[in-house]
Order: sequence, then structure tokens, then C-alpha cells
Amino acid sequence: MKYKYQGDFKQKKKQGWALNLYRNTQKGYIGGVCAGLADHFDIDTWVVRLAVFGGFLFLGGFTVMAYIGLWVFLDPKPDYEDIEYEYDERHHTYRPKKMFKYAESASARLHKAKDKLNTIAASVTNMERHVTSRKFDLNRQFSDLKDD
Repeated sequence: MKYKYQGDFKQKKKQGWALNLYRNTQKGYIGGVCAGLADHFDIDTWVVRLAVFGGFLFLGGFTVMAYIGLWVFLDPKPDYEDIEYEYDERHHTYRPKKMFKYAESASARLHKAKDKLNTIAASVTNMERHVTSRKFDLNRQFSDLKDD
């Protein structure tokens, strides 16, 4: 007996749950779950493996069950052409679709904002210097004479 949502489940699984979330069997040791999660979150594979090992030490069977569950719920990574892409406005390019949007770190964004504010402050300083100069005052007086 087929359930109503069985085809929907298989389709979503095949499409990476609309997040490009797959197992990477080429870089993986057992099932490719850690390598797939590392690819998805753009971090090194060893970090995910260390987190899983730490989870196994502290949570035991729960981590094993979660790993097996992800092994079942994630399809192996398809060919390069089958991956879903989205347009990244900030970098003006297409990138693989991920769970989180691509963003720079907070410190990098703060540094860019600081640079923009410094540029604006320099422009305002130059404008004030020009407006308060004698040359500007003289040019304004000459333009007032032309109008009369």
C-alpha cells in the first residue's frame, strides 16, 4: 500500500530538501553525512566529524540515531548540473542554494560601514572647507554682480 505523501517525500529527498542538502559519499568515510553537512555549511569536514564525535561522547545513542536518520533522509550528492542555484545580490553571481544566505562576517560589514562613513565625512569636510573659503565668498559676490 502506497501512502499519499510517499512520492512527495522521495521527490524532496532527491532535490536535497530544497536546500541542496546531500550526503557527500566521495569525501565521506561511512555514509558521507558529515562530509555532506560540511559542504552544505561551507566548513571543513573535520569540524563536523569532531562535533559528531563529541556528540557521541556526551549524548551517546542519540548521536548515532541522528546520524543514521540523516543517512536515510539525505540522498547522495548528484552530478554538478543537478544542483539548484540562487543569485547572490552581494557578490553578483550564482551560488549553490543553501539554508542560510551568504553574508560576510559582522566585523567585515562593520569595517565596510566605517570606511563608507569615513569617505562621507571626508567629503563633507571638503565641502565645508570650500563653502567657508574666501574664494567661495568672492565667487558668490561676483555672481551677485552679474545678476544685477
